[in-house]
Amino acid sequence: MENRKNRDQIKREGLSRRNVLELGALGLAAAMLPGAAFAKDKKLKVAAIFATPIEEPWDNQIHVALQKAEKELGIEYKWSEKVQTADFSRVMREYAQGGYQLVLGDAFAAERESRRTAKQFPKTAFLFGSGAGPAEPNFGVFDNWIHEPAYLSGMIAGKMSKSGTIGAVAAMGIPEVNRLVNAFFAGAKEVNPNIKKKVAFIGSFFDPPKAKEAAVAQIDAGVDVIYAERFGVIEAAVDKKILAISNMSDQSSLGPDTVITGPVWDMYPTVEQAIKLVKAGVFTAQDYGDFSRMAKGGSQLAPYHKFDKTLPADVKELVEKKKAEILEGNFRVDVDENTPVSD
Repeated sequence: MENRKNRDQIKREGLSRRNVLELGALGLAAAMLPGAAFAKDKKLKVAAIFATPIEEPWDNQIHVALQKAEKELGIEYKWSEKVQTADFSRVMREYAQGGYQLVLGDAFAAERESRRTAKQFPKTAFLFGSGAGPAEPNFGVFDNWIHEPAYLSGMIAGKMSKSGTIGAVAAMGIPEVNRLVNAFFAGAKEVNPNIKKKVAFIGSFFDPPKAKEAAVAQIDAGVDVIYAERFGVIEAAVDKKILAISNMSDQSSLGPDTVITGPVWDMYPTVEQAIKLVKAGVFTAQDYGDFSRMAKGGSQLAPYHKFDKTLPADVKELVEKKKAEILEGNFRVDVDENTPVSD
């Protein structure tokens, strides 16, 4: 109990070297915290393990954030992509045994394996995308809580649709995906209560041809604004000359005349916080989800680019007003993780 109180004191007083030295009573318990033995004159070694190809938007945003940390925070960064569930534990062990003090990645398909392996290396900090909670002593979790800009994107879709029918092509009906798609449709409903929706799941996190096929089917059925939750959808929107909302990153370059905007996930605030804690020797198992919210700088709307001149002023004003309400805490986007269905 005393050690817990001391750790809380560190958090209250800050993470300075002076504070840590003043709390020498942490003793051996502090020595067991991930990163406690980190030497300030050495580069922090950080690794990432990705289940999909690096170009898949979800994993790519983590990768981009770590590349930024490599430049701005002076870490040493290495990664592995397309790691199958059967190989996940092996790759985790290799990084932990190789002296990497912080290991991040995507553990959704390897929850049991990753958690079991993390326990074997209590001095290594692990921070993984996960659908479950953190696990003591060293397994932190995060997720892409970008439902707020998804809601704003839906408002734009609801206003820009001429057919009155909008669509979304997504990975699969899991909570992490459902909350984005539901927020998108909720935003559209706010500005147009009569809007109709179509939803399709491709059963994969990365299958562009299948996503494109599903998008074409929706467009042929009357959808004129589509949420590209997965790669491949924008290509269909470009071919069919309809408007699209991107996802996870700024994807305007894939269709400058098609992509209006979209929710962007910025993993840097999460990465920066984790690195700070590991360097200070006070990394603990916790949920880092809040660092993905708009108020923390972890998510935002992508720039309008060419649409900055063509998007109606009243639509932009509406979105800016709602954005301000979200940032000020005066409006809360509901987290609806039920699987959406087409109207």
